[in-house]
Amino acid sequence: MSRVIKFGPFTVTRQVFLRTAYTYGLVNLKPILPGHVLVCPLRAISRVSEFTPAEAQDFYATVQRVAGVIESHYHADALNISIQDGPLAGQTVPHVHCHIIPRKLHDLANVDDVYGRLNSVDNDLQKSFEILKQANRDDTRFQNPDVGRSGPRSMEEMEREAKELAQLFETN
Repeated sequence: MSRVIKFGPFTVTRQVFLRTAYTYGLVNLKPILPGHVLVCPLRAISRVSEFTPAEAQDFYATVQRVAGVIESHYHADALNISIQDGPLAGQTVPHVHCHIIPRKLHDLANVDDVYGRLNSVDNDLQKSFEILKQANRDDTRFQNPDVGRSGPRSMEEMEREAKELAQLFETN
């Protein structure tokens, strides 16, 4: 995975665990639950309607593949699979992405709490980055948006998870 991979304005190359012809999977900066990952097209498009047929086929096949591996690896009972297609749908990064969130019995107080968390200010990547950047203006680690819970995870933690997940895809 030598090519730089972007998620909207963010460089996420080191968080990527899977890459296909048109799509990639990455670990989440601020996961709602353990195992919460994203699947994105390599080409930066903001709406699902902008996919080419080949991109759409690869994207949804990758969502299906990642979902199966994540469900098995995290011993999930179910998955939330969600695309927020546009700002009015709660999309905070202008780059199509599918959330895959493994679910277990009693993981949240209310089953549907996951939707509020997806739409929360805490899950707004741009806002999180700006807060981190402001708070750590002199810390060179925070001058790159792909750096990393009360807040965002560290880059080291995300890299470890990405490597662990990448190994699962080498065998699947």
